[in-house]
Amino acid sequence: MTGRTRSGLLKFRAVPPGSTIAVVAPASRFVREHFDDGVAELRRLGFSPVFEDSVFAREEIVAGSAELRARAIVDAMQRDDVDALIAVRGGYGSVEVLPHLDALTFRGAPKAFIGYSDLTSLHAWLNGHVGVTSVHGAMLEGRLAMGESEYDRLSFLRSLSREPLGELTSETVEVLRPGEARGPLVGGTLTQLVGSLGTPFAFAPPRDAVLFIEDVAERPYRLRRMLMQLRLSGRLAHVSAVVWGQMARCDEPDGHLTARSVIADFFADFPGPVLYGFPSGHTTTPLVSLPFGVETRVVADGRPRIVIEEAAAG
Repeated sequence: MTGRTRSGLLKFRAVPPGSTIAVVAPASRFVREHFDDGVAELRRLGFSPVFEDSVFAREEIVAGSAELRARAIVDAMQRDDVDALIAVRGGYGSVEVLPHLDALTFRGAPKAFIGYSDLTSLHAWLNGHVGVTSVHGAMLEGRLAMGESEYDRLSFLRSLSREPLGELTSETVEVLRPGEARGPLVGGTLTQLVGSLGTPFAFAPPRDAVLFIEDVAERPYRLRRMLMQLRLSGRLAHVSAVVWGQMARCDEPDGHLTARSVIADFFADFPGPVLYGFPSGHTTTPLVSLPFGVETRVVADGRPRIVIEEAAAG
């Protein structure tokens, strides 16, 4: 195991049980009870959670000003006793902190950043602009706070370790396009990926990327529109494989048009494998955490699966 992935990204340092994890709020405000329950779950997993009082700041939509949220992230990154950062929740707001962050701070001593949904903005920046790995994984509100009925414990722990995640699959995963491919795993919520285009923080998948896409409560015509924008922007040109999430609540209410049918049609002539229904992000089953930026093999056959290498260095 080396300190870099095959595509050249710096690996964050391993976060074994006993490590200190800073809890930050880059996006929406949250319910204090869920925060407390999530912190308790981190302790149950063997971690030592820490946080600044600023995490409880409130504005109408977000958890404090962009400057305040960014400052908490930077402070956690610069603390020698902090081994990783985890977001309380998504919602909206992560993109607002990006202008206040310095890539050198994150590149100098890479630490795992954990989150999904709106945190896609930070993953895209970390993977594509800073050049470090991250974890598309369970956050406090709605996941850790609810216990293991809402998140997959093994993948959460292993995505932070020096151990490869190995083969991952689920009964919900199906093949839309057969084949096999490999490359660095990147992606996140489709809405945030598309929303980044045209900004200094635009999503920029590396060549031969395995693209993971998911979303929630986006109607099929909106999915098609955003996919067309990804295609026209050139972001799909060098993608080797696509892995879709479960796309919860993305079908038309009357069921006449589904997210799956729109996606299958859009990728009908895609040259690589396409899987649908992987349980990461907004899921109806326990959330599987995925390390972003690391080498991943997609196998779309009678036993569809992805095989993921380790994200952490020693």
